Amino acid sequence: MPLLTTFRRSRATSVMILLATAGLVGTAGAFGACGDANHSAAADSGTPAATRTPTYTFDVVNVYPHDPAAFTQGLQWHDNRLFESTGQVGTSGLREVDLSSGRVVRQQPLEQPHFGEGMVILGDKLYQLTWQSGKAFTYDWKTFTRTGTFSYDGEGWGLTTDGTSLIMSNGSASIVWRDPNTFAVTKTLSVTDRGTPVAAINELEWVKGEIWANVWQVDSIARIDPNTGTVIGWIDLSNLLPKIDRTGNEDVLNGIAYDAAKDRIFVTGKLWPKLYEISIKPR
Repeated sequence: MPLLTTFRRSRATSVMILLATAGLVGTAGAFGACGDANHSAAADSGTPAATRTPTYTFDVVNVYPHDPAAFTQGLQWHDNRLFESTGQVGTSGLREVDLSSGRVVRQQPLEQPHFGEGMVILGDKLYQLTWQSGKAFTYDWKTFTRTGTFSYDGEGWGLTTDGTSLIMSNGSASIVWRDPNTFAVTKTLSVTDRGTPVAAINELEWVKGEIWANVWQVDSIARIDPNTGTVIGWIDLSNLLPKIDRTGNEDVLNGIAYDAAKDRIFVTGKLWPKLYEISIKPR
């Protein structure tokens, strides 16, 4: 997303209140500030531990270079390659990236006035959303040749697939399933944590039968049950990127890719100079 609007500040603040009661520690606030990793917000909230949503932390397995000018909107590991969708009007596009060096192997710019958003590969097609244009573009994933266009109402944020349908977020607490051939909505779920809607759902990734979601302006990943929309866990990634590498409110955690063949998880953020392979463990 571009500038930090008042509306989005409000949504991010609401999510932070929810995360505090969930017991997350050191989660980035609505304006990018990291909390004290030794202090539990849940302790102040008085929420009994037995009723809180399970939380997870991480170990860093590998660190790779990442283009610090890439406004990351979508990330996917496919055919043993890393693909990325970037945003901002005039610099949006698709790219294939060499994991070890961070070098852009090939790229396809997205013409103005479109603002690129999430992407996913399903079959022989790569699908790319736009933020406010109401357009989703399809490409041959092997060549980045554009093959089609779909229209939709509202904003486009994140995109993933369960292997059959496209699964899309729009910045609200709703996730929709779409037919990959027509882009028609076939299912809608509201994402909730203990009954409270989780707004600002952003980048999505299908991981072992779960939907993992970035939440805009929050340094945590929501693990979502795709059958109910319930958040079944939070992965706290606060302090993953050192504060010295952060430059402002826009360089937020965004981008999840899962390598199913090797059971590897990659994460990065908008304008981050690093991409991380991480492993997850219970707190």
